[in-house]
Amino acid sequence: MQYTKLTDFQVDNFQTDLIEWFKENQRTLPWRENKDPYRVWVSEIMLQQTRVDTVIPYYLNFMREFPTLEDLAYAEEDRILKAWEGLGYYSRVRNLQTAVREVVEEYDAVVPRSRVEISKLKGVGPYTAGAILSIAYGQPEPAVDGNVMRVLSRVLEIDEDIAKPKTRKTFEEVLYELISKEDPSSFNQGMMELGALICTPTSPGCLLCPVRTHCRAYKKGIQDTLPIKSKKKKAKRKRMAAFVIVNEKEQVLIEKRPETGLLAKLWQFPNVEVDSHSFNKETMALSLSEQVGETIILGDCIQKVEHVFSHIIWDIEVYQAKIEAVGSEDATHRWVDHHQIEEFAFPVSHQKIIKHYFDGV
Repeated sequence: MQYTKLTDFQVDNFQTDLIEWFKENQRTLPWRENKDPYRVWVSEIMLQQTRVDTVIPYYLNFMREFPTLEDLAYAEEDRILKAWEGLGYYSRVRNLQTAVREVVEEYDAVVPRSRVEISKLKGVGPYTAGAILSIAYGQPEPAVDGNVMRVLSRVLEIDEDIAKPKTRKTFEEVLYELISKEDPSSFNQGMMELGALICTPTSPGCLLCPVRTHCRAYKKGIQDTLPIKSKKKKAKRKRMAAFVIVNEKEQVLIEKRPETGLLAKLWQFPNVEVDSHSFNKETMALSLSEQVGETIILGDCIQKVEHVFSHIIWDIEVYQAKIEAVGSEDATHRWVDHHQIEEFAFPVSHQKIIKHYFDGV
């Protein structure tokens, strides 16, 4: 049964115009060198919520480090986190390793070809499954991301709120009818490319669009009002204090974050959330001394860092501190020098602290 939005829509002509444009104008990207499903998989996980230009060097380095499914499946987690350092959303790479290990052990190192099987893998949602199946295996499976929803909202004049999970089902339904059965790989990539390069969130380049003649929003002059997207809740701010604690060997203390939760298992400088009204350096020095097991001499604020997550903003005041001893270590606390610190994976906010502190030393 044809989806009602495709009534009187020239499906074949739309497919042809989109695919021909994609083949002539596609960007040269490293994950497009071949259609190996593992390479497609890694690139799609990296590209979630991350710009293409940012991903390219990470992707190239990651594939050098872990060129095969087996290499990634059994790599040490700290090594994987270091290769991912700076991309954020670290649960993505942890889930990727778990899923890759399952593919190696349960599927003889062959990425599943069916949507049912591939969707059971950890971290593989509907979009990732559709992208792998269509790009790597040439199957007519929809891959619905923000770019695709934006394009279809305008082309077919769909006025449903794309921020609502149920709306994705609408786009999947229409794409099963709209996708090219002969070349689903080029079709899906063409949709993604069109959304990234021309049918952009603001000021879409309609005069350059290869499917402009099919676009209902363009014909009505309402392309700037679509898609409909409800606003996110405003991110909450948290005031934090972080401490660069130096021992008598000029080493700094780093600690490993908890096993679960935000930025799990990454390394950081000791830090706490502070109450703006009760923050007291003397009290903080005593608390740090108890944690470290040595008397802490707390200095001045040397840096301020703002880091924005999707739901929260950290306002970090960075303080220098010192102990008149070497200091002890355990499984979650290390004393490291300038060269050693490069071996550990830090969240972006604490990478800024590293750069500021060591560049100034």
